Amino acid sequence: MKLVRLEGLTLLADDVGRLARFYQEVLGFEIVVEEDHYVEFNNSGVRLAICSRSLMSENTNGYSSYSEFRKGQAVELNFQCDSPDQVHALYNEFVSKGAIDVTAPQIKSWGHTTGFFGDPEGNVHSIFAVNPV
Repeated sequence: MKLVRLEGLTLLADDVGRLARFYQEVLGFEIVVEEDHYVEFNNSGVRLAICSRSLMSENTNGYSSYSEFRKGQAVELNFQCDSPDQVHALYNEFVSKGAIDVTAPQIKSWGHTTGFFGDPEGNVHSIFAVNPV
């Protein structure tokens, strides 16, 4: 069986512009493509983009999941830092710029310092660093 390679991740949004501004202004991502219903960011590795639910519905001939009301967590992005100190500093910076304060960074049993913050569409993401041994 041939394995496929993950090339990109697209977040669905009701308000593409608002979510794109969050990723640009709060998290520091650089926008490389900006259209009314689609935004793509510069990112090494996996491509990160935001697309409107309405455009995805149009692209899939009205597939119902794009028009149904979403409730609960849809996706979690994990942002890795170089150190626990960087986790604390960036978490505080993100929250001061408008990220939703979900759980401040804590030392977790799995060996990471991890915090959780929310974006304007209600997705909760983690920021973490592997704790020194």
